Amino acid sequence: MSAITAQDVNKLRTMTGAGMMDCKKALTEAEGDFEKAIEILRKKGQKVSASRSDRDTKEGSVFVRTSADNKEAVLIALNCETDFVAKNDEFQKLGELIADTAFTKKPATTEALLTEKVENLTIAERITELVGKIGEKLEISSFIHMTGEAVVPYIHAGSKLGVLVSLKGVNGKDVTEAGKDVGMQIAAMSPVAVNENDVDKTIIEKELEIAKAQIIAEGKPANMVDKIAQGKLNKFFKDNTLLPQPFVKDNSKTVAQYLDSVTKGLTVAEFKRIAIG
Repeated sequence: MSAITAQDVNKLRTMTGAGMMDCKKALTEAEGDFEKAIEILRKKGQKVSASRSDRDTKEGSVFVRTSADNKEAVLIALNCETDFVAKNDEFQKLGELIADTAFTKKPATTEALLTEKVENLTIAERITELVGKIGEKLEISSFIHMTGEAVVPYIHAGSKLGVLVSLKGVNGKDVTEAGKDVGMQIAAMSPVAVNENDVDKTIIEKELEIAKAQIIAEGKPANMVDKIAQGKLNKFFKDNTLLPQPFVKDNSKTVAQYLDSVTKGLTVAEFKRIAIG
């Protein structure tokens, strides 16, 4: 075996982005074979990833892509262990690449996204490579693909929280500003659904159960429990679903009233909110 030169090490480093010592060790183990050395580096990443599988990934960034006509968007959350890594250029570039791939390839699930290839490497393999380089667990914690009459993203300061809002009843108007206002509302208030009709039945059952327990504990008459509990549930809907909430930029209006004032009949078809941590 010929000696591993500094030029060889630098070449592998350029090809993979791995550290100098890691590249030298991989080339030595591979007896100068670059393909084998790359495989060794990737295996190192897989080993690091496995060894850190129990670590919490409470830091990271969200990444968004929207179509030129604003009818389609994807939102990705890429998580890591520390804020230091979240701000790393390579981490950010990987997040951008994943968002680009998700928007272009339109996989149905996160699992499918991980198998998509970019220049002969899958997204999962690219994540593994960066894990091997930085020594932290990385994972795609959320992947949302949304379509509609108008789909507007809202990214909160610091890229730790992202929202997609799908609006309907657009009537040909530019509703980008209204969409961002509603996105900000969702980011701040974290509603559970668009309106009461969209609230999950298990949530409703839980809220009624809590309300009835409170009412009984207060000593209210048994024949009044159901009626009072329904009143508490209605209050829950008002406070925790999007359209009836007071609009954060003008409390004199509900979100529904604000949207209707932008253009008659404008409303929210759906929304998704994802947060890091």
